[in-house]
Amino acid sequence: METPLLSVIIPCYNECASIRQIVQALRDGPVRSLEIIAVDDGSTDGTREILRDELAPSGVRVALHPFNQGKGAALRTGFALATGSIVVVQDADLEYDPRDFPQLLQPILDGKADVVYGSRFMGGQAHRVVYFWHMIGNSLLTLLSNMLTNINLTDMETCYKAFRREVIQAIRIEEDRFGFEPEITAKIAHRGCRIYEVGISYSGRTYAEGKKIGWKDGLSALRCILKYNLFHRG
Repeated sequence: METPLLSVIIPCYNECASIRQIVQALRDGPVRSLEIIAVDDGSTDGTREILRDELAPSGVRVALHPFNQGKGAALRTGFALATGSIVVVQDADLEYDPRDFPQLLQPILDGKADVVYGSRFMGGQAHRVVYFWHMIGNSLLTLLSNMLTNINLTDMETCYKAFRREVIQAIRIEEDRFGFEPEITAKIAHRGCRIYEVGISYSGRTYAEGKKIGWKDGLSALRCILKYNLFHRG
């Protein structure tokens, strides 16, 4: 069997309203050589049944966590299953558009990058206008992360991160929840990985539409920035 170019990891928790749509968007997108790996993290709204009964028979690789553990735990499971040359994280909530994959993958395909971040704050792509304080919080976390890693990202917290498979599978992910973003940023920076950033589009959800991240996750991200840059460079 030919090795897929791209493994797309979808961490899912209570996304029954959008999981079919994001899988179809991936299949309709510009990258044809791909495997889709969906990890259900203990959903209670019917998401896991959709994955198991509808999407798995259609070719989606499905892993089911017995209870909710967090995004980092779901990604840890998904990364271990990936077989593609490049691995990309894709949230299930339709905020990020798979049509942006070509620009996200190009620096790796050109042999220039080990990791590529898709930034919501650079480039000329369309962005939905949503929460001001989220932007401020994200900017402050990105600034602190940059100060301690000595890299110049504009969007450390972005979902869209592409990795050469051997890079991401060599890193032990310790955080179970949203702390994955600052943890992986610290670890790839301290390993000397070649990191690129490209502009992407963004269609952010409101809380009424199902957005899950909140101020407590911001405090957790702050803890992880300090932990993985100052005290635990694993």
